[in-house]
Amino acid sequence: MQAIDTPARSSTGAMKGRPARRELANAIRILAMDAVQQANSGHPGMPMGMADIAEVLVNDYMRCNPANPDWIDRDRLVVSNGHGCMLQYALLHLSGYDLSLDEIRNFRQMHSRTPGHPEYGLTPGVETTTGPLGQGLANAVGMALAEAALAAEFNTPDAAIVDHWTYCMVGDGCLMEGISHEVGSLAGHLGLGKLIVFYDDNGISIDGEVDGWFSDDTPQRFEAYGWQVVRDVDGHDADAIIEATDAARANRSQPTLICCKTVIGWGSPNKQGTEGVHGAALGVDEIAATRTQLGWADATPFAIPEPTYAAWDRRKQGAALENAWQQTFARFEANDPERAGEFLRRQAGSLPDGWHKHMMRHLHHTQTAGSDTATRKSSKAMIEACAARLPELFGGSADLSGSNGTDWNGYRALSGPSYLGNYLHYGVREFGMTAMANGMSLHGGYLPFVATFLTFSDYARNAIRMAALMRIRNIMVFTHDSIGLGEDGPTHQSVEHVSSLRLIPNLDVWRPADDVETIGAWMAAIERTDGPSALALTRQDLPHLERDIPGVEGILRGGYVLHEPACAPDALVIATGSEVAPTLAAAKRVMAEGHAVRVVSMPCVDVFEAQDAKYQDQVLPPKITARVAVEAGVSTLWRYYVGRAGRALGVDTYGESAPAPALFEHFGLTETHIAAALRDVLGVTENA
Repeated sequence: MQAIDTPARSSTGAMKGRPARRELANAIRILAMDAVQQANSGHPGMPMGMADIAEVLVNDYMRCNPANPDWIDRDRLVVSNGHGCMLQYALLHLSGYDLSLDEIRNFRQMHSRTPGHPEYGLTPGVETTTGPLGQGLANAVGMALAEAALAAEFNTPDAAIVDHWTYCMVGDGCLMEGISHEVGSLAGHLGLGKLIVFYDDNGISIDGEVDGWFSDDTPQRFEAYGWQVVRDVDGHDADAIIEATDAARANRSQPTLICCKTVIGWGSPNKQGTEGVHGAALGVDEIAATRTQLGWADATPFAIPEPTYAAWDRRKQGAALENAWQQTFARFEANDPERAGEFLRRQAGSLPDGWHKHMMRHLHHTQTAGSDTATRKSSKAMIEACAARLPELFGGSADLSGSNGTDWNGYRALSGPSYLGNYLHYGVREFGMTAMANGMSLHGGYLPFVATFLTFSDYARNAIRMAALMRIRNIMVFTHDSIGLGEDGPTHQSVEHVSSLRLIPNLDVWRPADDVETIGAWMAAIERTDGPSALALTRQDLPHLERDIPGVEGILRGGYVLHEPACAPDALVIATGSEVAPTLAAAKRVMAEGHAVRVVSMPCVDVFEAQDAKYQDQVLPPKITARVAVEAGVSTLWRYYVGRAGRALGVDTYGESAPAPALFEHFGLTETHIAAALRDVLGVTENA
């Protein structure tokens, strides 16, 4: 399709009464360079270089409604090279989104809606937070995957309620990043034909001309991945961009990379084509020269002529597009109201009626009839229980499905071209996997979870951070969580990872102690709507723990009293995960010697810290200063909870290759060692 609402205009001519394309693109350039100049900070080069591409994309292809940025069937646009965010802000402002000129003037200022890189949830029309190069491309692949899977699941011959495109802009830096290889390979393998990527091939990065360090044959690389590649497109020729985009849209069996030859900072007579325009304001004199070069008559900063605004305005066309979709959805709903309701529920991210009550019954039943098992196996059982009631649950593993316990009974592996399924074998692509899951979550309709060994969370760390920054629902299953995995040795033994993940704001990190706590962790992660969750799970079997009803309820509060002595406690001990069972045994041993010890299980420090002070003091009374904390990882965090008078038992070196029991003995995390630490803080010796 050549255009969705207006006849195509040539790159030089204009329809009667409408500005020429180049003038519309120049409006982007003017706003970008003026905003960067006013902030004296930012990146004008990319917006000026990609302005012609963006103008064609928005005015000829993008299906969106500025009045409703969350319209379900809108096209998605991801600017992966997010340092060029003024391109996106200019597009949103000009086309009629709720982004005023005052916000453009406040670019990069405190509390503005135009921060230095695009931020999801802050600026209407921004689909994902970008900036760390390459992740936007991965998000876009996840969005395209979600679109394909939802279309396969819900569309009918007479009502295609999911039918949109994912567009992505990338720069040289995005394609240098390793994540671009991971997701580019997988997107080609899956044949995501409704993903179109515009490569801003300007040959410049911050350090200068990239041919000094980037000589890949990028087109050939993506062809090897299975992409359609449109080579050597003049990124400043609207007709060439239209021809390339039409070719991309005509191929539904392959994603497309459109390689656009551009000049960074196009229009700046003295700086274009150089690193000098990449990441710094042009300066007053160069801006004046650029206005002359562009033939822009008005020297007033941020001044856009009304005819240009009118030509850009997408509100009327957007409302018509959404209205047409509503009519399609009405047909779908009339034919199958139950599935229509399910579709809307999933898009809203709400859970089925009665979900919490049902899972609480499951939690209490497991407390009564639980068994000794590894928490990764408990997790698998919980995934299976959830998947039966949550069709939106979409799983995947980085080539460790059996080891992670994510291959639940009845899962359906997704592949192209049918895209029917609820599980993806990601291959060994931890970073790409996690960033793709972020894209699926952002798209809507799915609650994704991904899995790998905990030690490999480092590979995915920046995508985990981005999920937390955006506060999106993404669940990360990390198994083989400590020295307990045994003989694989220190390369695979995660001594620092749990504490490291706890440092990420907005990320809830769960380390359950048994089958019951694992259910609680999954419940909390699924029910959470304001951020991601990570579950650290064991390879080795753990005993099922006895606890009373308040204890079961307390799991969902992150920390609770697992065992209380008959009299007021003299000491307390805190533990997580696989260390809770030996800690409980140690406490009972010391209590048999005549000392009262409270045992606290803290499966999620983050959730416990979110409780009110009254509850925290009930669990950890300030007056009890004789304290011990136990976790098979670095001990730094736990010193905060035990204070100067307490003991924090952990693993503050790298591990060893040996069977798990030998490792726990070697690192002093057995019942005997924990009991000795309790006696130490109580100032007593073992009874003879």
